Order: sequence, then C-alpha cells, then structure tokens
Amino acid sequence: MRKRKIGLMGRRALYGYLFIMPFIIGFIFLMVRPLFGSLRMALSQVTISTQGFSLEANQFANFKRAFLVDPDFNQLLLTGIGNMIYRSIATIVFSFFVALLLNQNFKGRTFARSIFFLAVILSSGVLLGLENNNALMAQLKNAIEETGNVNTVTEVLERILVSDTTGFSGISGKTFEKVFEIIDSIYDVAMASGIQIIIFLSGLQNISPSMYEAAQMEGCTSWESMCKITIPMVSPLLPVCWVYTIVDFFMKTDNEIMTKINNSLQLMEYGFSAAMAWSYFVVCMILIGVTSFIISKVVYDYD
Repeated sequence: MRKRKIGLMGRRALYGYLFIMPFIIGFIFLMVRPLFGSLRMALSQVTISTQGFSLEANQFANFKRAFLVDPDFNQLLLTGIGNMIYRSIATIVFSFFVALLLNQNFKGRTFARSIFFLAVILSSGVLLGLENNNALMAQLKNAIEETGNVNTVTEVLERILVSDTTGFSGISGKTFEKVFEIIDSIYDVAMASGIQIIIFLSGLQNISPSMYEAAQMEGCTSWESMCKITIPMVSPLLPVCWVYTIVDFFMKTDNEIMTKINNSLQLMEYGFSAAMAWSYFVVCMILIGVTSFIISKVVYDYD
C-alpha cells in the first residue's frame, strides 16, 4: 500500500506536537503526581507528625471553610478575577497597538523591537525575583509610577470625569475609575505584554502587502484597511494571546489570592491552602473556557 501523504496542515500539526513534546513529557513525569497529591490534600485533613504527613478524608471541609467560613476568600476571588479580566484586556490592546507601531518601516526598528522584548526577560526567572526582593528596584519602580507632582494629567482628568458633580457617577464613574487604574498600572501592563507583542507582530508580518495595495486602489482609508484587513487577518492569534495572558496573570505571586494561599502554607494549613489553590485554578479554567468560546465566535477563519 502506498504511504499516505501528509498535507500542509498535517505537517504543521506534526511540527507543533514535536515542539511541545518536551513539555508533555516533563508534565507527565514531573507534574502529574504532585498535582494529584495537592488535590488529595485539598480533600483531606493534613496532620503533621514526626513520621511525616497523614491524610484523613474530611468531606470537602476545606472547600466549605474557604467559601462559607473564611471572611476574605470570596471577596479576594471576585476581585482577583475582575482584575484579571480588565488587566488582560488592557494587555491585549496595548500589545496589538505596539505591534502595529513596530511593524512600520523606520530607522532603528530592530533596536525598538529588542527594547519591547526586554519585558519578557525582565519578567522571568531570576530577574523577577530581583525586582520583587531588591529594595533598590522596588524604590525605582515606585519612583517611575509616582513621577511628577501631585496634579498629574491623569489625576486632573480623573477628578474632572469621575466627580459626581459632572454627572459621571454610577456605572460611568466606575468605568472611568478602571480606565485610570489601568493607566496608573501601565508599568505592569508593559511588563506583561512582551510575548503578546511578538505573536501579534508575527501575524502582521504574514499579511500580504498586495492586500493593502488593492485596498488603497479601491479608495480605502487607513482606518478601513485596519478594520477590514489587519484585524481580521490577525484575529486567529487572539485566542492564543488571550489564554497566555490569563495564565500569566494567574501565575503571578503578587496578587492577593496567591498571597493568602502562601500565608496559609506558612501556617502549615496545607489542606486549606490546597483547597483555595484548586478553587482558584478551577475558576480560572472556567473563565478561560468561556471567554475562549466567545472569542472563537468572532475570530475570522481565512483558511
């Protein structure tokens, strides 16, 4: 029998599986056992003795304590999910427009791309620990965020637009508050947007220039070209960037939920901390599933 030929999509899928194979092997051999061990702790009463850990099933008592007894977990969970959503949206929008700028022809374009990709290096591994634990780096970050006098442009606009006397109260006032909160946290947004910028930039470079030339000959403006060509052609990359952004925010150790989980670990409440971690994980997976399903409905499939 003749061997069946693999098409272009099949080769791409094969190359993709080969690239992620090291992660799959590492996950199976290094992460599966601790994952189920953590789930077992979440469903048990953990007792520490000289002989080690002893687990005794407690009928979801740790989860009941997290959601029904603990006074802070529910509020922290809702606040964390809300911050995750609007910070992720801000990161995606920021990354897309920076990628648009870096895709233009100008002198020093390679150097500018390198500067924006430095955010990936600075937000990973050892350098992230230096940023969080080094007093000098912390003071430098605070100085950057607090640059200027008290009457900065954002603060003046915030007082004008959010003030109850101007009529922007209620939902509108809260919307403006979130917008200015994102502006004030632009440092964190920029630090979390390096990978997304690279992904969007690769998508922009795959768009054929002939499409823009044809649109220009038909009389399309730059705005119409972006809405009719750029955004639809880059939209298949949006689910990838969105999932990466959510997972990246979920793994940050500086949010209040992770801080509470780490504090419970330090108090040796392993079952309770595992229950909170699993609850946070399940809620984030549900959020990723629902939002990815919604995004997939608006993505333009041009294959």
